[in-house]
Amino acid sequence: MKALQVIELFAGLGAKGQPIVEKLQVRELDNGQLQLVQSPAFVKGLASGDVIKCDSPNQEFEIVQHSGNLSVRVFSRDDIASLLDALTPEIEKLGGELDVETPRMLVYSIHVSCGFNTIEAILNQHVGDNGNSSWMYGNVYDPTDGQTLLNWWQDILKPE
Repeated sequence: MKALQVIELFAGLGAKGQPIVEKLQVRELDNGQLQLVQSPAFVKGLASGDVIKCDSPNQEFEIVQHSGNLSVRVFSRDDIASLLDALTPEIEKLGGELDVETPRMLVYSIHVSCGFNTIEAILNQHVGDNGNSSWMYGNVYDPTDGQTLLNWWQDILKPE
């Protein structure tokens, strides 16, 4: 494995139609593929540990292998410190990690084997009850329509 590096991936279009890119830390694997070190804040469809092939000039990517991690994004209109203090210990108890922290957003990575119901119960307990905060998955729904389940976790959760 090679040293960590930073790449830019296309994250969507801004309000005025300009492209938005996100800088992500990756580990280059021996075969030239890239493994994400953290879940992104804005690029849809990816989570920490995923392996991708990247088309650098176009800032587009192809997922080679899912890590099994879910990307969970938490947003707040208010300072996010109280959500950080409440959520982070609960997510960490399940083996999850805080990847991104800004004054209005948190991004967590947590393995799908923890269970959607368990993860969602924790998030719903702490987020969104006052109308000033919300949460969403970053890699569960198709980025093009935002509704179709990607179902990449089916093979990971299959009993052996």
